Amino acid sequence: MDARVPAVAEQLLLIERELRAQGWWSDQPPSEESLASQQPFCVDSMAFEQWLQWIFLPRMKRLLEAGAELPAVSGIQPMAEQVYAQRLEQAAVLIRLLGGFDQLITGAT
Repeated sequence: MDARVPAVAEQLLLIERELRAQGWWSDQPPSEESLASQQPFCVDSMAFEQWLQWIFLPRMKRLLEAGAELPAVSGIQPMAEQVYAQRLEQAAVLIRLLGGFDQLITGAT
């Protein structure tokens, strides 16, 4: 088992918790069409926080549960910084948590 798995799982929980704390968590899933987007981060069909909730978190949780290989790279923090450029103070914790995820994935310290 990849030694990073427990830390990655914890980071995913922290990201979910922050999305909920900000009120950016939704009980209503996006449409099937939105979920089927082929664009990076589904930028053409949903908000970034929707992508985190409905695409990123479930995909990462499935990888962890299946014992599958973790991605070799991640660059979610820069996207979050761009998306939340006008709300950096409000999104600071989420951006930091996404940066922590990126570091865990790339093995950077």
